Amino acid sequence: MKTHWKITIVCLQLLMVLGLLLGTQATVKADQLNEGLAAYDTGNYQKAFKLFKPLAEQGDADAQFGLGVMYQLGQGVLRDYTKAVKWYRKAAEQGHGEAQHLLGSMYANGEGVQQDYTKAVKWYRKAAEQGNAEAQYRLGGMYERGQGVPTNDTEAAKWFRKAAEQGNAEAQYYLGEAYHYGFGVPLDYQEAEKWLRKAADQGHEDAQVLLEIYVYD
Repeated sequence: MKTHWKITIVCLQLLMVLGLLLGTQATVKADQLNEGLAAYDTGNYQKAFKLFKPLAEQGDADAQFGLGVMYQLGQGVLRDYTKAVKWYRKAAEQGHGEAQHLLGSMYANGEGVQQDYTKAVKWYRKAAEQGNAEAQYRLGGMYERGQGVPTNDTEAAKWFRKAAEQGNAEAQYYLGEAYHYGFGVPLDYQEAEKWLRKAADQGHEDAQVLLEIYVYD
């Protein structure tokens, strides 16, 4: 019995030590990530890349996303869309919303991968369902144009609304346009003017032009 208790105590002590080590390791990784983000924000891309790379290789989704951005934009490294896709995918598969959105865009534009609207929709949807406004707007556009999904004005308006309510100017414009013409929503000039004005107030030129119909009518 005493031996059993001694083994139990030793195991608990080992678990406590392991917990402390893991906590310390997590703190070090967080500090390294924050240092990388600070370097990126000040334009020191080479330093940011060096800090992100080992973290990304260890599976840190934020660092993987950071590498994806740097490869896509050519910041601190030569622009390489294939490597951008590689790191976006790793982060996206861990549920990183912005990586999912940008991976969708890479598929939509055929950058680093063969253009594939179906896969673009897949990743846009994953990000959109997490509340990513840009992905919601992009997904609405895919439904509007029938790219990767059948054309569906109702679904388009649904996703435009979600993005518009988060302040996305493009989505506000397209939602206003939908109400103006009755695409996927009932024809409603009041709602049209409301959303067009929100977009126009953010400097959206097409919204400003369409809004003139209401101003001078």
